[in-house]
Amino acid sequence: MYHVKEAFYTLQGEGGQTGRASVFCRFSGCNLWSGREADRASAACRFCDTDFIGTDGQNGGRFANAEALAAHLTALWPDRDGLTVRAATPYVVFTGGEPLLQLDAALIQALHEQGFEVAVETNGTLPAPAGIDWLCVSPKGATELAITAGDELKLVYPQADAPPERFSRLDFAHFFLQPMDTAPTGKVGSTMAECVAYCLAHPQWRLSLQTHKITGID
Repeated sequence: MYHVKEAFYTLQGEGGQTGRASVFCRFSGCNLWSGREADRASAACRFCDTDFIGTDGQNGGRFANAEALAAHLTALWPDRDGLTVRAATPYVVFTGGEPLLQLDAALIQALHEQGFEVAVETNGTLPAPAGIDWLCVSPKGATELAITAGDELKLVYPQADAPPERFSRLDFAHFFLQPMDTAPTGKVGSTMAECVAYCLAHPQWRLSLQTHKITGID
């Protein structure tokens, strides 16, 4: 049984695949925060701005098996004149919460059979199943990483317990810093300036912006 908070068709808003048409599937649940405000102060991740509780979001629900969920997500990819658009490879992004609590080899295979590339955005604390086509790890605080290699490491910055130097020698193809929405000082703009300064001083890192928020894309 898979529990999905929401699923929708959009453009990827951040990181190495920014601008790519994507089906997003947000799984319910996380291993670093319950999602309830009452628990935020004691959570391993305290800055999450996402609702991942329940299955009541857009196209959310419970799915009994991999084939059912794969069919549900495939139906969200655009269809013209009765033919699936293949000019671009269909692309699905699993996120959360923490998607690796639920994503498994059976679901990856079912989506591959539908022609999809499969991407994951994970906090990296759980092992990943085989077959993922684009693996993005976004470390949170002092948590220990179970995944130390992949396509993209995307670090929300600044985090006192997660300085970029801690991750710079890991085996990722791309390294991104993404400004935290709210700076420790409460001044939103200051995190942008800090990210820009760090990337200029350490050109291994690239700046990632949440373009979906800038453009108003859901």
